[in-house]
Amino acid sequence: MTNSGTYAPLVNVLAGGQQAEQNTLIRNVALAVAGSIALWISAKVQIPFYPVPMTLQTLVVLVVGMAYGWKLGGATVALYLAQGAMGLPVFAGTPEKGIGLAYMFGPTGGFLLGFLLAAVAVGYLAERGWDRNILSTAGAMLIGTTLIYIPGLLWLGSVIGFDQPVLEYGIKPFLLGDVFKLVLAALFMPMIWNVVKRMSNDK
Repeated sequence: MTNSGTYAPLVNVLAGGQQAEQNTLIRNVALAVAGSIALWISAKVQIPFYPVPMTLQTLVVLVVGMAYGWKLGGATVALYLAQGAMGLPVFAGTPEKGIGLAYMFGPTGGFLLGFLLAAVAVGYLAERGWDRNILSTAGAMLIGTTLIYIPGLLWLGSVIGFDQPVLEYGIKPFLLGDVFKLVLAALFMPMIWNVVKRMSNDK
């Protein structure tokens, strides 16, 4: 725990300590670029699942936010969104369904905003120790997932009309996959922290 009463994000601890002075600009830029590339790749890889194939993008959003902390996690997702806004085909539906701002203001644009909100929220909770055990990690991931869905569904409804089956289009096909990814994240983060603690005890 730091002097401010918060916990250092996982990447800070892995970098060698919890001191703020170790958060160098070069390291943070490298982590943000690496995270944005991971988001890009995760958007493109589809895994067979029921009832529709799933990507790992929401999982990467949540893990990046939690491992990086709210500032760097938010900056990483913001960088990813900026790459998409500039026309790079980083999103799941690009370039087939358009690129740049035209795609971002399409039906799925609200979910992209939700990525940013989720990364900041889970990063904030991680800095309060929520990433140290399975139950609290699952709670943080549930909050993050909810923050992805809320603007996503609201924006989807505003685009296609709330007289349409918004929940049928925007949540039902992906719900099982998102629950699966939430469980993976809830198991993964505390496991990494246990490995870090064992390594620290062995020194």
